[in-house]
Amino acid sequence: MALRVGIVGLPNSGKTTLFNALTRAGAQVTAYADVTQKPNLGMAVIRDERLERLAEVVGSKKVTPAAIRVVDAPGRGEIPGELRQADALLAVLDGFSDGAEPAADLETLRLEVIVADREHVDRRLERVRKEAKSGDRAKRQEVELTERLLAHLDAGHPLSDWPSELPTELEPLTTKPLIPLENGPDGIDCALEMELAELSDEEAAEFRSGASALDDLVVRLKEALGLITFFTVGDTEARSWTLRHGRTALDAAESIHSDIARGFIRCEVIRWDDLLECGSHAEAARRGLQRLEGKTYVVEDGDVLNIRFNV
Repeated sequence: MALRVGIVGLPNSGKTTLFNALTRAGAQVTAYADVTQKPNLGMAVIRDERLERLAEVVGSKKVTPAAIRVVDAPGRGEIPGELRQADALLAVLDGFSDGAEPAADLETLRLEVIVADREHVDRRLERVRKEAKSGDRAKRQEVELTERLLAHLDAGHPLSDWPSELPTELEPLTTKPLIPLENGPDGIDCALEMELAELSDEEAAEFRSGASALDDLVVRLKEALGLITFFTVGDTEARSWTLRHGRTALDAAESIHSDIARGFIRCEVIRWDDLLECGSHAEAARRGLQRLEGKTYVVEDGDVLNIRFNV
């Protein structure tokens, strides 16, 4: 499943402009908040120059980079489920308007996220109180826990500060990394990036003095979420994938396809730079640079995996 990132921000901060810059989706940018509008959904590519080099040396017919699923929720109404299912939140801050105060806007957003979780937990409490009237002991315990969570939020504390485990079905916003992004001269010029996104990569590079600011943003997201990149490389396709740091070969197989994880036999592992030097999997194996690993092998950034499975 692709990494999910939600975009939040105050009205006219440039949320949808950033969304378009990341996804090239062409969503309508408006100067007002429309709480009735559905969330904008799109995919943003995670560029990795290693993938292109691997594809070239192996002769892959297709190159598929990893991608981020991006959610832009217009308006300031009810938080959509897509945003609660996000792995991280990008907080877009106005850094271009006269009198703009990005730091103050960030604090406002932090408070709004706490309030959104407070309302979410309060509605949950109403439901579990009704269910607890049956006398079920587990439901009564759930009521007690939810009341404590509500009091915690009422005190202005995010649920990331909660000292024990939270219910998995709660999907709180305040446990997600909140990554600030200033839209302006001291941060990312989202309007410019949206215009450049309409050009080819080669044309856009001519207008930039260095690397894309969006690529730097993706790096920040990966660092905030503790992500690594692994590759699957063959004649048909070269592809990059993201995985949480510390996850295993079995987790990597699951991220590719559940059937591959279910039928996992073993995993052939080559370092990406070793494969580049050798030019093929066969040559890497001949030189002893390919090794066999089992389900519990902890995948490292830059690993090229060939997972053997049988379903």
